[in-house]
Amino acid sequence: MIHICIPTRNEDRTIGVLLWKIREVMLDFGRDYHVCVLNDGSTDGTRALLDRYRRVLPLTVLRERRPIGYGPAVEKLLRTAADCTDYPKRDAIVVMQGDFTEHPDDLRSMVKTFEGGADIVAGRPGDGEPKPPWPVRVARRAGSAALGQRPADPLCGFRAYRAIVIRKAVAAAGERPLVTRKGWAANTQLLAATTPFARRIAEVPVGLRYDIRHRRTRVRVLPTVFELLRLRGTSSPQGENRDAA
Repeated sequence: MIHICIPTRNEDRTIGVLLWKIREVMLDFGRDYHVCVLNDGSTDGTRALLDRYRRVLPLTVLRERRPIGYGPAVEKLLRTAADCTDYPKRDAIVVMQGDFTEHPDDLRSMVKTFEGGADIVAGRPGDGEPKPPWPVRVARRAGSAALGQRPADPLCGFRAYRAIVIRKAVAAAGERPLVTRKGWAANTQLLAATTPFARRIAEVPVGLRYDIRHRRTRVRVLPTVFELLRLRGTSSPQGENRDAA
C-alpha cells in the first residue's frame, strides 16, 4: 500500500487537479494506494472540493480549524498513516505538496526506488528543472552550505518513508514532537529524526515546478536559513546507506 500524504492550505485551484492526476498515475502504475489530505485551516473552497473527491478516490481528509503550519501538518499526516497500516515493514508513506510544485508522475520512480529496498527516498531537483523563485534558490544554497552532506535539496519534502521507520522515530521521540522547526526547515529536521532507523536512503530526481501553482512561494528566506542553521549540529548517516537513483 502506498499512503500519499498531502498538507494543504488554500489550494482549491490546484488540489483537485492534483488528486485526479494521482488517481490516473496510481491506476496506471498498478499499486494499491490511499490518499490522506490535511486541510490546514483553509478559508477558500478547499474543504468543499475535498468532500467531493472523497466520493471518487480512496481519500481520508483531516481538518484543522486554525492553521497549525507545514511541519506539524506533515507530522500529523505521517503519524496517521503509520498508525493505520497493517504492514509497516512493507508500506510506503509519501509526502507531497498540494500546489503541483511536485508532479504525481514522479511517484513511479520514487515508489520503484522504495520497492528496491530503500527505507527513505528523497526527491532532488532533476535535470532541466525550471528556475525556482529566488527565495527558494537562496534558502536551498544556504541550507546545503550549512548542512553539508544532505540530500541535494534540503527544502524538498517530496519523500517516501517506510512506515516502520516512522513508527520507530515516533516511539523514540516519546512525548516530544518529531518536528519543531518552522517552514521548510521541518523537512531537514524530519530527515534527522528518521535516518537513524533507516537501513538505506536513496535520492531520485523529481521535476519540481514553480510555474503551475496559483500563488507566490511561501518560503521566507531569512527565517528558513535561520531554522536550517539551528539544525547545523544534527547529523545523518553517511556512506553505504545513502545512494542516488
